Amino acid sequence: MKFGPIAIDEAEGAVLAHATTAGERRFRKAHRLNGEDVAALKAAGISEVVVAVLAPDDLGEDAAAEKIALSMSHRNVETKSAATGRVNLHAEAAGVFTVDAKMIDAINAIDPAITIATLAQHAPVEAGQMVATVKIIPFAVAASLVDAVARICAGGEICAVNAYRPVNVGVIQTTLPGLKPSVLDKTLRVTEARLARSGGRLKAERRTPHDVTLVAEAASALARDNDMVVIFGASALADFADVIPAAIEKAGGKVIRAGMPVDPGNLLVLGTLD
Repeated sequence: MKFGPIAIDEAEGAVLAHATTAGERRFRKAHRLNGEDVAALKAAGISEVVVAVLAPDDLGEDAAAEKIALSMSHRNVETKSAATGRVNLHAEAAGVFTVDAKMIDAINAIDPAITIATLAQHAPVEAGQMVATVKIIPFAVAASLVDAVARICAGGEICAVNAYRPVNVGVIQTTLPGLKPSVLDKTLRVTEARLARSGGRLKAERRTPHDVTLVAEAASALARDNDMVVIFGASALADFADVIPAAIEKAGGKVIRAGMPVDPGNLLVLGTLD
């Protein structure tokens, strides 16, 4: 592709680099000029225009973006139509976005003319949300570069929306003297709303004193009829042998992690209970 000013007599078939007005007619940026357009521009006294002239082996920006997008393998992702050298990809379901960063990096390293941008790894997304975009920077790009991208895309799944799986959840809230029931009620409402956003359903709740044996009994009971049990402790984790991790083990479960390298959330406990 050649880019720059050109005599109007040589502009037929070229792509306008900028919006241009000729009398009452206005030509948009990226408009491909035909013979009638050239005549109108000449009649308006325009002798030169800035254009892109495609080489025989070039693909226009829309065709290139579309070919790249269609070569990408993905799940629960919808490919939109090409426009202005761009193809957007949108989530078909609510879930967690995953992407092969190495594939994206390899594609973006081919040539600055071709770019793919995505959301961050493990980003939560809603149905219909844009998760990635393919953008061709100039008005055209060599077909060989597009073919190189397609070969990388053939290597496997480049991105996905891992749809939320509806789960039934049981909630345990432990109590200590002085803890107001209104606090527990609010926790339950907030939890139910959070679960609903990912398709989960709060199926049962138990309130029990902050005691290892009683929490273990409640966890065992709720685990029988639910996919997940969430425990809200009246007192935050203070030790690996504290009430919540000890209760999980007493119920026959296993503590995977007590304390997390995240903030907020340092004092979370994660475990399994069959």
